[in-house]
Amino acid sequence: MARTLPVIDGQTPFQDEYLPVLLDAVNQLKAGLGKNLHSIYVHGSVARREARPGKSDLNLTLIVEKPLNASEQSVLSTLKWRIASHHPVIPGVTLKAGDLTKVLSLEAIFRWGFWLKHCCLCLYGDDLASRFGCFEASWDIAKAMDGDIKKELSEYRAKIMATKVVKNYLDYCEAVARKMLWSCFSLVLHREQRLALSLRQCADAFLRHYPDKSLEIGRLFILVERTQVPKKASLFMIETFGGWIVDEFDKIDRKIG
Repeated sequence: MARTLPVIDGQTPFQDEYLPVLLDAVNQLKAGLGKNLHSIYVHGSVARREARPGKSDLNLTLIVEKPLNASEQSVLSTLKWRIASHHPVIPGVTLKAGDLTKVLSLEAIFRWGFWLKHCCLCLYGDDLASRFGCFEASWDIAKAMDGDIKKELSEYRAKIMATKVVKNYLDYCEAVARKMLWSCFSLVLHREQRLALSLRQCADAFLRHYPDKSLEIGRLFILVERTQVPKKASLFMIETFGGWIVDEFDKIDRKIG
């Protein structure tokens, strides 16, 4: 049972400047969700000790006893803003939530089991990673982790087309580019047989198998770096390279099943 920040060899496995942020986030989430909060996990660059102060977001996964209601969703939105505003070391907070019954279901084992076991560190609560054995890289895991890429690309396309706020536009461009890079890695996960821990590792692994896509990968990194490009350029990437990713997923799935 992990009730405080995890300790390894007498030390927390995090960069010192992020410890106050993590402790504050845990305390605020406990207060905001109360008994509905089962456990909290950190993932991304903070979990890997690769976070860059002022550049890297805090990425958290929450497991709740029952699905969040509208009031709890509103509380989380407020907490995301409050935590980021109190800690300049992070520009923002992302929260991924799952309810306990679904997380532990057989249908979700490749998605949630792999995610909690191999991609996260438990900060608070009953560490569900202990419920799962180690996973081997497979196409089933790649599909589960990638989710409905076609739907997500369509949603980001609509957001980009509708927004007139530069910050929001850059946020959407960065988010969709990150999603596409991770999706590119999902295409080759079963061939690489190892997990990528950063966007650069995703890109390098993908290009080992698709070297002709180096131009597209370079353009995605331009969006990740929040360089403002015309809307037609970002939409072109979603429609063309995003469409190619979707088609390639379908092709591999028909072949492997």
